[in-house]
Amino acid sequence: MTNLSDAFASGLIVPAAVLALLGWAVPRLLALVIPEGLRPLMLIALLSTIVMGVFGALFFAGLYVWQGMPMAALFEAGLAAGVVHFGRLSLISALLWGPIMVLSIAGLPKNWIKETW
Repeated sequence: MTNLSDAFASGLIVPAAVLALLGWAVPRLLALVIPEGLRPLMLIALLSTIVMGVFGALFFAGLYVWQGMPMAALFEAGLAAGVVHFGRLSLISALLWGPIMVLSIAGLPKNWIKETW
């Protein structure tokens, strides 16, 4: 039987569910502070992608640390190599959260009050 940290970090379901949930929630949260309209919707899409990309990289770095790897070892090959490694992991995770984020953004106009689609 595995302990909770092993189930979270090495399992696929919980990290995937967290990223998927964030892919849905980030555009919804940004829509609370960005006005309605087509250009603001494109801004929400851009900002959501950037936020999820950064969060994905930080999420995977956190998983490494959660599994016991020292923070210094993550960037032992250099800062650029570490950023590239976690950036790639974040891009791969976009296959999971990307479609969910697109659906979340596509659903935003149905809640518009001032603008019409």
